[in-house]
Amino acid sequence: MPKTGAQVIIECLEREGVEVIFGYPGGVLLPLFDELYDSKIRVILPRHEQAGAHAADGYARSTGKVGVCIATSGPGATNLVTGIATAHMDSIPMVAITGQVPTSMLGGDSFQEADIYGITIPITKYNYLVKDHADLPHVFREAFHLARTGRPGPVLIDLPKDMSTNIVNDTDFSRELDLPTYKPTVKGSLGQIKILAKAIAEASQPVIYAGGGIISSDASKELAKLAKITNIPVTTTLMGLGGFDENNDLSLGMLGMHGTRYANYAVTDCDLLIALGARFDDRVTGKLSTFAVNAKIVHVDIDPAEISKRVGVTIPIVGDLKNVLTELNKHVKPRKKDAWNKKIDAWKKEFPLSYKQTKTGKIEPGYVIEKIYEATKGEAIITTEVGQNQMWAAQFYKYKSPRTFLSSGGLGTMGYGFPAAIGAQLAHPDRIVFDIAGDGSIQMNIQELATAVQYKLPIKIAILNNTFLGMVRQWQQLFFKQRYSSVCLQSNPDFVKIAEAYGAHGIKVTKPSEVEPAIKKALQIKGPVILDFHINREANVWPMVPAGGAISEMLGEDDV
Repeated sequence: MPKTGAQVIIECLEREGVEVIFGYPGGVLLPLFDELYDSKIRVILPRHEQAGAHAADGYARSTGKVGVCIATSGPGATNLVTGIATAHMDSIPMVAITGQVPTSMLGGDSFQEADIYGITIPITKYNYLVKDHADLPHVFREAFHLARTGRPGPVLIDLPKDMSTNIVNDTDFSRELDLPTYKPTVKGSLGQIKILAKAIAEASQPVIYAGGGIISSDASKELAKLAKITNIPVTTTLMGLGGFDENNDLSLGMLGMHGTRYANYAVTDCDLLIALGARFDDRVTGKLSTFAVNAKIVHVDIDPAEISKRVGVTIPIVGDLKNVLTELNKHVKPRKKDAWNKKIDAWKKEFPLSYKQTKTGKIEPGYVIEKIYEATKGEAIITTEVGQNQMWAAQFYKYKSPRTFLSSGGLGTMGYGFPAAIGAQLAHPDRIVFDIAGDGSIQMNIQELATAVQYKLPIKIAILNNTFLGMVRQWQQLFFKQRYSSVCLQSNPDFVKIAEAYGAHGIKVTKPSEVEPAIKKALQIKGPVILDFHINREANVWPMVPAGGAISEMLGEDDV
C-alpha cells in the first residue's frame, strides 16, 4: 500500500527496535509527530533540544542501545549540536533526526533553514541529507548500523519536510546493507594476541589501562577474567569507570589529572602497559615525554586511527575488545601476586584518596559522595555534570559494574548530567539514578525539572553548592594568585524553591550531621528531588596534576 514518508520513517524506527525518542516538535516535523501520535514509540518532550540530545545519550550509555533524538529545522537542529558533539567525543551510539525546509527551498535562506548537514560533519560518525523519499528505508537502516557497530558514534539524518509528506508507492525494506568501505575489524590478529600473551608472561611490572571501549564492547567480564588469571593491576579512565569493579583488590581506580596517586605511580613505573579501548587522552597522559617511558605499550582498539595517534605502540591489536580478550584469556598463563603487587598495595596504604574534615562544621564534598554510595550500596546509576562535582563523583563513589557512571568525558559538557539522568531513569525505571551536580552546571539545563516532574521520574539531584564555578576557581586559586575572575555565583537562586516551583521536592543541607538523613529522606520520595548541599566553598579536588606536568608529579592539599 502507498504510504507517506512519515509512515515509512515510523516503520523504520520500529524495525530498529526504537522504544523511546526524545523529541521537540516544530513546523517541518508536524507530519512526523502526527504519525508518532499513534505509534508504539514513546515520545519524551524535553524543555530544550540540547537536553533532548543529552537524554538520548544517557539512555544509550545506560543501556548500550542506540539513543534517538529529534529536533526541528534551524535553531532546533543547532541546539542539538552540543549534545551530538558530546556523544561523538565519547563514542556513544545515537541517531539525531532533524527537520529541514522542503527540498525545493534548500539553499534559499528560507525561514528556519540551517545547513545542519554541513555543521555536523566534524562531530558525527556519518550524516545524511535525504532528498529522495525512496531512500528512507536504507538510510535509516544504515544510520542505526553505523551508530552501533565498530567504534560507536552519533549519526545525523536531516529530513526536508517533503520527505515526510510525499507518497511512497513501493517501500523496499529488503535492500541489503552495502557499505564496501565500512568493514570494522572485530576479530583481532591471533598472532598479535599471542605476542601480547608472551609479553605478559615476560613482564615484571604490568598494568592494564582500560578505557570506555571496555564498556561499549561489553567486555568487563573478560577484563575481570584476565585480571584474575594474571593478577595484573587495573586502572581505568573516567570513561572506563564501572568497567572493572573498584572493590577488587587489583583496582587502582582512575588515573590521570585527578586520578589516584597509586594509579599514576604504577603507570609511571610499569614495564608493560596494556591499553584497552582507551585513546591516551591528554588528561590521562600528562606530559607525553614522561608517560610510561620504561614500558612496552600495547594498544587494543577497534578504531585503527587511534593506534599510535598520540603514543607510540609496541604491540598494536585492532579488534573488538570482547573478542580480543576472550581469545587472549585462552593464551595467558596464570601469574601469582608478586613484589609488584606488594609495591602497589603499599602505595595504596600510603596514598589513599581522602579529604580533610574541617573543624568549622562545613560539609566536605567527598563526605557527601561517600554517604550517597553507602545509602545506595553502590548500586545506583550516577550521572554527573562537569567540573569538581564530576571528579569527586569519580573519586569517592566505588563503581562495581558497567553503565553505572555517565559523564561527559571528552567534550566536558556542563549541563549534561541532569538530562542524561532523565534518559537513564526512563531506561531503568526501577533503578536509583543520582545526578551529582555543581551549582553552576545544574543551571545549564535546570528547566528539565519540568520533564522529570511530567514523566514522574524519581531522579535525585545532589547539588554540591559552593557558590563558585568550582573547577575554574580552583585553577585561579592555584595558578592565577586567587584572582577569582567571573567565577563567583553568590546570586544563586534558592534551589529548594526552584524545585517546588516545578512541582518537585527540595531539601537544603547545611551541616554534616544533616547529610545522611537528607539522602535517606530523598530516597523515600517517589518523585524528583533536589538535595542542595552547601559545601566547603573552597574545597579542592586532590590530587591534581598541573597542566603540562608529568602524572607522577601530583599536587596534594599539603603542597599548596
